Amino acid sequence: MLRVENILYITTPGAWVHLDHDTVKVEIDQQTRLQAPLIHIGGITCFGNVALSSAILQRCAEEGRPVVLMDQRGRFKARVSGPTSGNVLLRRAQHQAHDDPDRTREIARNVVAGKLQNSRRVLLRAARESTDPDDSALLSDAAQRIALTIQRLQHATTLEQVRGHEGEGARRYFGAFHAMVRADRTVFEFSGRVRRPPIGRINALLSFLYAMLLNDCVAAVEAVGLDPQVGFLHRLRPGRPALALDLMEDLRAYAADRLVLTLVNRGQLRANDFEILPGGAARLSDSARKAVIVAWQQRKQDEVRHQLLGRTLPLGLVPLVQAQMLARHLRSDLESYPPFLVR
Repeated sequence: MLRVENILYITTPGAWVHLDHDTVKVEIDQQTRLQAPLIHIGGITCFGNVALSSAILQRCAEEGRPVVLMDQRGRFKARVSGPTSGNVLLRRAQHQAHDDPDRTREIARNVVAGKLQNSRRVLLRAARESTDPDDSALLSDAAQRIALTIQRLQHATTLEQVRGHEGEGARRYFGAFHAMVRADRTVFEFSGRVRRPPIGRINALLSFLYAMLLNDCVAAVEAVGLDPQVGFLHRLRPGRPALALDLMEDLRAYAADRLVLTLVNRGQLRANDFEILPGGAARLSDSARKAVIVAWQQRKQDEVRHQLLGRTLPLGLVPLVQAQMLARHLRSDLESYPPFLVR
């Protein structure tokens, strides 16, 4: 039976993580702050200046537990994993599919269709729940325009056209995103998606949670035996996990964006939970980052119905299930890649 693995997140600067037989120990200022059996840990993610022993790195690599290194802002820096696993024939099928323009376009089309459909549902839900008629109208209009984009997507004949429709849908979605923010909009101002660096508190939250989601998608792709570097929608670039980026597209709005809105609209994060840097870039405080990590772990336990499987499963397992679906399509067991769709 599949289960959501526990990820150990280390956020305290100067922490020392090491192995004592089969137990993971975290020491801060030479005092043990946490110890847990290694068997209960699915991976380790470290933020900032955290030290790990060579023994725990080797053991995690040997047993398939990814160790991810992030900077203090949550930007990805490195990933430690063991030897490449999986069926070489599956990766060969993946590379062949990537070299086929028609198959690449069709996989990318389904990825984008899933992303746009789920984004649209988030907008429609927010429109129904809004108490402001102007906000509700703006959200409904954006959802309708995305529906039209989905229709045009079905007639795309090239990969570039598919990417163009994805970009148009994203602009419509983020153009209405501020209408879903019910907290003080002077504090949580959002005028568009800005990533490098993230401008404003909402962008900082989105970037942080997208980084967490991407780590889960990389782990899922590698667990199935696919090559995370070779995607279909996202262009190939050295060091870029293009396939994992593909896999996370239909989960962004439902898994990450809704959590951002929950944390802000319920007052779980406030203005002083962020540091505003020169130029307007924002980053989470240490305490806020810990709160977001806890909320993310809880979010992954939420039950969601998978339409193709016809049953419910924890949200945290969806990346693995979708990676398995893609592998089945590449092996020709499924006629097409089915994106994850929210009902």
